[in-house]
Amino acid sequence: MVSEEMVRTALKNVIDPEIGLDIVNLGLVYGIDVQDGGETVAVDMTLTTPACPAGPQIIEQARQEVMSLGDVYKNLSEVQINLVWTPFWNPSMMTEEARDELGFF
Repeated sequence: MVSEEMVRTALKNVIDPEIGLDIVNLGLVYGIDVQDGGETVAVDMTLTTPACPAGPQIIEQARQEVMSLGDVYKNLSEVQINLVWTPFWNPSMMTEEARDELGFF
């Protein structure tokens, strides 16, 4: 069965093209909910800004990366990416690794 950790790992393949870091370490993934015995995965995520020009690309890539888990876990049939704005993202939500890479201290 697909687990939250598997989904998080898959989402690390989604790179914000403007920043060059993955959406998990950027702190853009707010929640992962594996439902119905692994048939459905819902991801609550945000973007660094509502005007992010790469937003549609990032959201679609996130959906595709999670859906690719269905290649191994055949019961995965639906991935929902929910774009949320609360709380509004800020740099303190990044992992320490991401802050170091971007020069935030």
